[in-house]
Amino acid sequence: MSRNQKHPVNLSSDERAWLERFASTGSPSARAALHARVLLRADQSPEGPGCANAVIAESLGCCEQTITRVRARFAGGGLESALHRKRQEPRQPRKLDGRLEAQIIALACAEAPEGRCGWSLRLLAERTVELGHVDSISHETVRQALKRGVSSRG
Repeated sequence: MSRNQKHPVNLSSDERAWLERFASTGSPSARAALHARVLLRADQSPEGPGCANAVIAESLGCCEQTITRVRARFAGGGLESALHRKRQEPRQPRKLDGRLEAQIIALACAEAPEGRCGWSLRLLAERTVELGHVDSISHETVRQALKRGVSSRG
């Protein structure tokens, strides 16, 4: 049993009791239950076993990196942080709403411009900007809008 961990876990008796109930009920996600079991085995308080990462990983059937991450998140943010994922925010807000996607789909279904046999993604993007719907848009965004439109129509 190693007591020289970079992120030691010291649980209070209340936290330990709560984690034992949390890990044993069927309601939490499998990931959250696993993280609760990791914290219980990593607990270095007098009540806890204070197991090393390798021992915990072998007993729970996960990798040591998982143990390290759970310990670090517990040290940095407490129980909630260690048990539950932080919600990821999109890096860039969506440029298209449903109304604009519908306009792009309608444009793609319309007759192709003169001299063209059909709409290209780049041409659709250029025409969307020309019509003043958006300031700028990439052909990839147009492709994704068309793909969503096709899959939603079933």
